Amino acid sequence: MSGNSPATTRKVLVAPLDWGLGHATRCIPLVKSLLGQNMQVTLAGEGACETLLRKEFPQLSFLPLRGYRVEYGRSKLELMGKMLWQIPRLLECIDEERDWLAEVMKTEEFDVVISDNRYGLTHPDAFCVFVGHQLLIKTSLGDIVDNLLQPFQLDLINKFNACWVPDLPGIVNLAGDLSHPENMPRVPVSYVGLLSRLVKKQKPAEHLLVVISGPEPQRTIFEEIILEQAVHVREKILVARGLPGDQALPAVPPHVTMVNHLSAEELNEAMASASFVISRCGYSSVMDIARMQKKSILVPTPGQTEQEYLSGHLMQYGMALCFAQEDFDLVMALRYAGEFNYYFPPELEEDLLTEAVQQLHTVAANQERATT
Repeated sequence: MSGNSPATTRKVLVAPLDWGLGHATRCIPLVKSLLGQNMQVTLAGEGACETLLRKEFPQLSFLPLRGYRVEYGRSKLELMGKMLWQIPRLLECIDEERDWLAEVMKTEEFDVVISDNRYGLTHPDAFCVFVGHQLLIKTSLGDIVDNLLQPFQLDLINKFNACWVPDLPGIVNLAGDLSHPENMPRVPVSYVGLLSRLVKKQKPAEHLLVVISGPEPQRTIFEEIILEQAVHVREKILVARGLPGDQALPAVPPHVTMVNHLSAEELNEAMASASFVISRCGYSSVMDIARMQKKSILVPTPGQTEQEYLSGHLMQYGMALCFAQEDFDLVMALRYAGEFNYYFPPELEEDLLTEAVQQLHTVAANQERATT
């Protein structure tokens, strides 16, 4: 490892998982905080995550790292079958990324490795941080499978030097039991607050904002539902498709504006001027909406038990209004949203990330002394 003092510029690798864009988007504020602490950051990934991060940080080096490339189904039953079928492949991916990091460390010599939900990115010569809000896995495969998975998951997290949880530490939080389970990792756990790329601001309402995200085919199914029902809404609608790159845009009604992707700055402005935000219940989207303290209508991806749990938790605290996709009615949802008693706890304003990043200088120096 390089350098001998906390003031030394540390070499940091940041690698998010490729299940949708959420893991990549929540790494944006993390990377900005690292750069603000005079750290040399390298990114890793592939596909849409790579496209998004390269657009946000064109000045940073990027290493090719194969994603997990998970396939999803059109129904809950099909999803369960595909997830079971892919488990051996996911375990292979963990081994492959561990081997990949071992090779990369021979030339790059990173001081710190930050892995967003990639369980294989550990190395004895670096201080390795696991980033994840789901310390209690909820799959679509049932409680028996979930209970069997948690000890295995915790064992993987315990191979890291630390675990950062993007949530609040107290009773009022965004992820509930997912981020505050009864059984915790043995490694030090830090709650680093909301990892949102957005900055809270309020502007006069100009449109209804719909943020489409998540894996296929459900991303497209949700988009089709929104466009089909948009004709019954008089308000202007801005639809962000969550597709970085140059995709052909479908035909839309005159009061609907559709874009493939919004940069962090563009999304910030679009959400600030939204009357309501309609989105999936993916955790990164939840953090963005909570940071902006916007009234939202959330639709969990069918079969994704984590999102279904989050929708119930957020409804309980009044932080979001949630509906199932199978019977989603846009006009009805907007009517209910107008009457819903939204609540945004003051703890959402806390900045816990800066302190965790500042401590990396010290822990990296300690790790260096331990390995020399």
